[in-house]
Amino acid sequence: MDGYSAAAAQGFTLTELLLVVALVATLAGIALPLTNEALDELRTAAATRYIAGKVRNARMDAVKRSTAVALRFEAASPDYTFAFYIDGNGNGVRAADISRGIDYTREPRQRLHDHFAGVRFILGAGVPDVDGNTTGGTDGVRIGAARILTTSPDGTATSGTLYVRGRRAQYAVRILGVTGRTRVLKYDTGGRRWISR
Repeated sequence: MDGYSAAAAQGFTLTELLLVVALVATLAGIALPLTNEALDELRTAAATRYIAGKVRNARMDAVKRSTAVALRFEAASPDYTFAFYIDGNGNGVRAADISRGIDYTREPRQRLHDHFAGVRFILGAGVPDVDGNTTGGTDGVRIGAARILTTSPDGTATSGTLYVRGRRAQYAVRILGVTGRTRVLKYDTGGRRWISR
């Protein structure tokens, strides 16, 4: 056997092995941040669609029941909790009626973080709201002082915006009161603008 054939029969040289290890480490170093960013994007988008679906379900339920149905958001640490409430006395879903048990719920309170790790209701610092304002703060639930998003039997709803943020991705669910329709928007950091999704 010549020298080349003997070396090939024994396997890789140490230099070849180190080169392969360095290449794999470099590729892993490049791919890991991309994977984390992609997972955050997917998780945040899914959470936003989940909330938009909850609003749509409330609207359909209100029409089906011929009574007001609402999503009530309550500040909790570290994020809001939310649940459906049904109008029990015909005057709309109200905080006082919820306290007295007149307006009732049939589900436990939820948090986005319980379903989508790292996602919560917040508008990122420095991100303008969907109207272009930068002075509104970072509160992610903007549907009135009572934070009750009511849908009515005629298909209308409380107007407002719910801001959903992951570690980097920023989305919004915009509720159009007169029609009760929802729009999902994503903040494009490069273009510094909100785009429809």
